Amino acid sequence: MPLYHKQGKIPQKRHTIFKKPDGTLHYEQLFGTIGFDGMSSLMYHLHRPTQIKEVGASIDISPKAAVEHNIKSRLLKGFQVQPVDDYLESRVTVLFNSDVHVGLAAPKKSMTTYFYKNTDADELLFIHKGTGTLKTILGEIPFEYGDYLVIPRGMIYQIHFDTEENRLLVTESYHPIYTPKRYRNYFGQHLEHSPFCERDFKLPENLQSYDEKGEFLMKVKKQGQLHHLTYATHPFDVVGWDGYNFPYGFSIHNFEPITGRVHQPPPVHQTFETSAFVVCSFVPRMYDYHPQSIPAPYNHSNIDSDEVLYYVDGDFMSRKSIDQGYISLHPAGIPHGPHPGTYEASIGKTKTEELAVMIDTFKPLKLTQAALDIDDGTYYKSWLE
Repeated sequence: MPLYHKQGKIPQKRHTIFKKPDGTLHYEQLFGTIGFDGMSSLMYHLHRPTQIKEVGASIDISPKAAVEHNIKSRLLKGFQVQPVDDYLESRVTVLFNSDVHVGLAAPKKSMTTYFYKNTDADELLFIHKGTGTLKTILGEIPFEYGDYLVIPRGMIYQIHFDTEENRLLVTESYHPIYTPKRYRNYFGQHLEHSPFCERDFKLPENLQSYDEKGEFLMKVKKQGQLHHLTYATHPFDVVGWDGYNFPYGFSIHNFEPITGRVHQPPPVHQTFETSAFVVCSFVPRMYDYHPQSIPAPYNHSNIDSDEVLYYVDGDFMSRKSIDQGYISLHPAGIPHGPHPGTYEASIGKTKTEELAVMIDTFKPLKLTQAALDIDDGTYYKSWLE
């Protein structure tokens, strides 16, 4: 997302002397991407950000495939994933390939004893239940029901919850996450026909700087391993920064739907894109207004992508027996469409109140054992008359 932002105190010129009140220097760090060619932010630390006291245990957290080659449509009952105190331990990967990991989480406790950064992937957190604050090295972002949180790879953060009832959809992308190119002009500004714009984003605020030495546990995900490092200074010691590479939030409730006289294809719901998958938001909207329109989607073939739908709220017009937190998987290679009766029943309806997140991947998804544990087992038969 090419949007400039800054927080705190920074010198007038990059890479120049920037002194503390005691006359010693701040320590400059470039937080950049794509080998100095991508978006970056320049931050200023009270202490050297390179001080590591110890390198501890490493734990393999890479997902394991229980189903390698899936051709079966699946329905996963996401709220069957049990709550767990720790944020990282609560994250359960259910679907994955070499580009993206899709998981569920029901953390009960805030992160207070360690810090975390994912150096493998950008993270996209969707907040289904709960409120709180994403605390990062670049500032804080309050979140609530319906918020997406985009966390660039390498971003040090903690997540604090206001209650113990929290449900998250977790997407880890091994490719940078951007807003769709067709919604932006040559300079990166969102266009007038975009279903959202820069005004809708939640940017980091309330930068907190901690001048503390000691032992600070940092958990780092790298190459599918969770490494435990001990830092010598508090990671949140940045006094100021500016640039384009930072976390941000966006509420699904601020997505303005694109509608038409006849049924619009899924790309009109697109919210984020990568080179390997897209993320779409289905939100309450007016139905198609051609006098003979059929609002329910037509049957369509998944030839090039696996389709994942995470059901958030409302009555999803083309599906039966769907509840909050359910995940449907429609694999590439077979057609899918509205359940029997829903196609006909949609005629004459004027609006829908559905709320869902869709992830379409361009490579097939594998299923973990955790996915099979919450699979209803019969969904692929639900189109039989």
